[in-house]
Order: sequence, then structure tokens, then C-alpha cells
Amino acid sequence: MRNVSTALTIAGTDPSGGAGIQADLKTFQELKSYGMSVITSVVSQNTTGVKDVHHLPSEFLKSQLEAISSDMPVHALKTGMISNMEMMKVIAEWIESIPAPYVMDPVMVATSGDALIEEESRGYLRDHLLPLASLVTPNIPEAEYILGDEVESHDDMKNAAEQICTRFGAGAALIKGGHMKGEAIDFLYDGKRIHEFTSERIDTNNTHGTGCTYAAAITAFLGQGHTLPDAVEEAKYFVTEVIRHSFDLGQGSGPTNHFATREEVFNKWL
Repeated sequence: MRNVSTALTIAGTDPSGGAGIQADLKTFQELKSYGMSVITSVVSQNTTGVKDVHHLPSEFLKSQLEAISSDMPVHALKTGMISNMEMMKVIAEWIESIPAPYVMDPVMVATSGDALIEEESRGYLRDHLLPLASLVTPNIPEAEYILGDEVESHDDMKNAAEQICTRFGAGAALIKGGHMKGEAIDFLYDGKRIHEFTSERIDTNNTHGTGCTYAAAITAFLGQGHTLPDAVEEAKYFVTEVIRHSFDLGQGSGPTNHFATREEVFNKWL
């Protein structure tokens, strides 16, 4: 029987297909991991913003998680949108029983600027879920919230990555430089040293779901046995290309192109 690498996403939905569960599953598929999903919230959103949110009951969330782990192997997992403490408690208890790399995308605000997590729940995420993470992938505003301090330079980003690990217990931290000017530079602290990942900045407004996609790509590569630095490097390349070949769809921040790294698509777009 052929060996199959699995990847699980625990997150909210996006009916426009650019972010959340939908983006994660597209990413897993493109990177040749068998994708699985557990839904936390059903979100009414599109490229212009969030219209409405329905949070699933915590008991049903628990049922989904147990349905997966009782039947399927989980080689790596990630979390995205987790809106309240009740969900976080269920997820934290379940993750402790799963011997697989856990990537936390600390989703707090959508690309459109809409809040996706209750204010009182942010502290619980930091204090209780963050220590369980093999890797946390905050952008600069999320890193600033976690640390309670401003991140304004590359040195600040490096320090933030280290501080998130030493102060809050994450196994590793990747601070993403999308909010900085110039080249798109991310800094990974793997618990021992800093790694730097640089790519050109693509001049486009089509960035809906890039954080989800980046974290999902890292998750897929970790589930396939890549080292953490190699997983981030490969995922950085993937997310850069899906932004480079993004779509002018919708009236807001358009979606990325998850099949952009297919050779035939390259040949079409170049």
C-alpha cells in the first residue's frame, strides 16, 4: 500500500474559497498531502470582508476531532480561526493526545480588517494553546499583541521570534514580514537560532488568505517529514508563487492562485 502523508486543518470556513478551511485544503492537495478538516466556525465572507459568523458548539467540535483521531493518522496539523475559549479548551485537550507537529496560525484579524476572535479569548490563545505549538506563525500585528510591544524593524522581528518561544513556550516562531516595506523577509527562531527567509515583494492587492496558505504549506511539509527550516523555505517559495499568479476576482482583496506551481500553469502565465 502506498504511504500517504496526512495534514489536518482546524479552522473556520470561507465560502469565497480564498482563506480558511478552503485555502488549507487546496494547499494540502497541491503539495501532495491528504487533507482533512475540522470546522470551528462557519463564516459568511468574501474578498471585501466578513458578513456574519456562526460558531459551532464545542461539543460538536469535539466530536469532529474524535472522529478523525479514532480512525485516521494525523501526521501534522494546524489551527486557524478559533473564536472563543470554549473551542480553545477542547482543541488544547485534544492536541495534547496527538503526537504530531502542530502549527498555530494565530488568526485574529482578516485581511479585510475584520476581527475573527473574541477579545477576551486572545489571552487564552496565547497562554494555553501557544505552549502546545511546534511552530506559531504570527504576522507583525499578531506578534505585537502576543508580546504587548511594538515590532518596527528586522531586529525587532528577530527578538519577537525568540521572545515568543522563551516567554510563552512555543517550540518555534516564524515572524512574517508582510507588513514591512521592501523585500518580504520572515524570521524563524527554531529554539536555537534565527533563520532568515527572503523573497521579492509582489505588487498586488490579491492577498486574501495568504497567512492561511503559508501555514498550511508548512504543515504539509512537516507532515511529509521535512525539517522545520526546510518546511518554511519550501512554503515560502509556494506562497510567493501563489501571490505572484493571484487572481483578480471579487471587489476587495482578491484570492491567491493555489495551483500556481503546476508546470502547465507556469507555462500559461509566463
